[in-house]
Amino acid sequence: MNVTLMLADAVQVADGKLYILGGGWTVTGPQPTPAGIAIKIEVSPPEFDRNHHWELFLEDADGQLVMLDTPEGPQSVEVRGDFSATTPLDALPGTSVVVPMGINFGPIPLPPAHRFTWRLVIDGDSLEGSTVSFSTRPLTDDIL
Repeated sequence: MNVTLMLADAVQVADGKLYILGGGWTVTGPQPTPAGIAIKIEVSPPEFDRNHHWELFLEDADGQLVMLDTPEGPQSVEVRGDFSATTPLDALPGTSVVVPMGINFGPIPLPPAHRFTWRLVIDGDSLEGSTVSFSTRPLTDDIL
């Protein structure tokens, strides 16, 4: 499998394609802002017709899960799901299949002047291309 992640203002999947609004940023905030993650998973034929489990985690600069206070207590920022791919009817033998995913988040209260990484894990593996990092801007007097 090959994986590509991109940060965006918002992401939508329709007709097997990713529609990305405001994609490719690496700095946000410091105020909480909605964000999306565009995910493109290229699945090769040996991985077809199997259920694959994915997990997306937000980590701090030390690789620790980002925890947020919720009414149920501290919770990590994460999303999980499953996908599978099959050979398209009109595909040539050996053709990979792209599985597009768009994950959108409401404003997440993150501390200013910090670095974060979204990590995608598929079937327990963190593959090449399965991380995307960003920073939050520092607070300035005009933002206070």
